[in-house]
Amino acid sequence: MTRWKRTALNIELNIENRKLRGPLAPGYGDQRMKTNPVKTKLQSGEPTFGTWLSLGNLHATRVFARLGWDWLTLDIEHGPFDWSQAAAIFAAIADAGCVPLARVPEGSHHYIKRVLDAGAWGIVVPMVDTVEQAKIAIAAAKYPPEGNRSVGGGMHAMNFAATAGDYYQQANDEILVVLQTESPQGVENAEAIYSLPGCDAIFIGPNDLRFQMRTPEGTFPTPEEHEAKIQRVIEIGKQVGTPTGIHAMDPRAALERAEQGMQFIAVGSELRMMTQSAQDALKLLHPEEAAEDIARY
Repeated sequence: MTRWKRTALNIELNIENRKLRGPLAPGYGDQRMKTNPVKTKLQSGEPTFGTWLSLGNLHATRVFARLGWDWLTLDIEHGPFDWSQAAAIFAAIADAGCVPLARVPEGSHHYIKRVLDAGAWGIVVPMVDTVEQAKIAIAAAKYPPEGNRSVGGGMHAMNFAATAGDYYQQANDEILVVLQTESPQGVENAEAIYSLPGCDAIFIGPNDLRFQMRTPEGTFPTPEEHEAKIQRVIEIGKQVGTPTGIHAMDPRAALERAEQGMQFIAVGSELRMMTQSAQDALKLLHPEEAAEDIARY
């Protein structure tokens, strides 16, 4: 068979294969729009484990995105990151086959629109205390008619390996919406908040919850009182069928929470892991020097 005949045969075979697979997204070869595996796992009752990105370092992000985490969340609430930096982080995570999420500074239309247009596959919304706050955040993450997200941008579609048209049609099904319970008021309103359509998961910020439970005199709750609030969140989540999660500081604690039924579980952060490893090394090198409380997240 001549080279030209082989070429013609290959073209013919490719055409037939494409017919079998259906229409393709222009510019993306044989790959259709990606689906969100974290949403799939949560809906099927499986636990997911991720970590916080507190450094915003591209090199570190590329490494962590290849280690096997279910998701990575860029902490824009507490980190000094600009939009270009965030977009590069989201793209690096998505290109590595991991799921990029963003914790927004607040649950406003402005912040949620910006992180999703920059390529995040979902949002973690802090300090959701009321049904109204929850509705605003959910609506901002959904295109009409389900929500009021503005249409525009192009980075979001690329991170899903999709055309813009396919993204606009399917994004509402793939974007993950995680609402945080971080106060006694949030726990009191939990059943109404967790029952809202579009609330994919609940995430407890244990430190903020503890601080929000302080008395007017500044007294912190006991460990038992704090844990009781956490267990109440887990209980309500199971009652209404909404997955719950929490920020755990080590893998053992994360597994314990998964055994309790939690599904969206963060394990520290890349900053904490780096700091802990460095401190462990220094304990051997300089055992006489006590480690300082440098970084927790």
